Amino acid sequence: MAAMVLTGHGGPDKLVYRDDLPVPAPGPGQVLVRVTATAKNNTDRKAREGLYPTKEKDEVTSFQMGGSPTLTFPRIQGADVAGRVVAVGEGVDAARLGERGLLDFNLYPDHRPDLNLTPDYYGHGADGGFAEYIAVPSDQFHAVPNPELADAELAALGMCSYQTAYHMLTAARVGAGERVLVTGASGGVGTALIQLCRLLGAIPYALSTPDKAEALRELGAEGVLDRSNMATFTERVRDLTGGAPIDAVMDLVGGDMTDRFIDTMIFDMKARDSYPRLSIAGASGGNVSEILWTRIYLYQVQVFGVSHGTREEAGQLMQWIRDGALKPVLHGAFRLSDLHRAERYFVARGSHYLGKIVIVPDAQWPEHGAPFALNREERNQGAPAP
Repeated sequence: MAAMVLTGHGGPDKLVYRDDLPVPAPGPGQVLVRVTATAKNNTDRKAREGLYPTKEKDEVTSFQMGGSPTLTFPRIQGADVAGRVVAVGEGVDAARLGERGLLDFNLYPDHRPDLNLTPDYYGHGADGGFAEYIAVPSDQFHAVPNPELADAELAALGMCSYQTAYHMLTAARVGAGERVLVTGASGGVGTALIQLCRLLGAIPYALSTPDKAEALRELGAEGVLDRSNMATFTERVRDLTGGAPIDAVMDLVGGDMTDRFIDTMIFDMKARDSYPRLSIAGASGGNVSEILWTRIYLYQVQVFGVSHGTREEAGQLMQWIRDGALKPVLHGAFRLSDLHRAERYFVARGSHYLGKIVIVPDAQWPEHGAPFALNREERNQGAPAP
């Protein structure tokens, strides 16, 4: 089969396209999926570059919460996989052949439904979906027959973003009527947070850029704050909320922004009905934040670190997808063999970039990729432009 293989930590040059790899065989309890689309996530880049230090800030490493690194090379990345079941392993009902579905991307350490303490995922600790085929546990490949969703759109609803977003909200116990600040709002997790807030009855306020404000409001944001002007940030939040503090912040930015985000929750403690809550699941603005601990404990700010989620949360999200309660935010598609260009495009995300890009195997491109190509020539010809 064809696949894009990560050969080591580094730049996109570490991704090597091969067409001579064996098709994996499904083991007991597994299904073999023919991949039709896999969403691109920021964790693909961060894992490739080794940007997951937990002790030394300049350490080049990846996830190793279980005690040792699980990212070994060569590795096929890609977590959010949509496709069709083409073979089943021992113990799996043959009636699943032909089923279209979406992968719950987690490599769970055990079968507990409500706890995931050593998170890992397909595309990191095991081969993922930047390939033509993938073998996965049958109970983690969830059927989503919805004909109104194209495969590329289904991949854009993948669990890497939506489950992270949902766990950020559940960890902070966000409820109906609460005001939630969503940072990094135009990315996959950010757009998922906006939708999930509305499903829970919460009121999301987005931090982004003016060119994306209209689309974010259409998605469900109550208001959009310009991230390029942080000088009067708290005052602008007060204007949007009618003077009320933010109840909980969903922080995907980090760096020196986090202290400003805390300001939006504590400027009027007498007006609050609950403790200020900060859920952190990203650090696009910097991996180190300088915050006075007195601000945290005197204002009783509750901090939640979030990485992935649980089986129960994945099941709930899949049900919402089947019910049509979640809307895919698909920006565009790239061929698998053109993943280098997709990586550069992803890193250089500019104006009007919103949501997800997906990667489609070359053999599946005419049907599942070309309709969503970013370039008109690609759409018309079913092939990538040079």
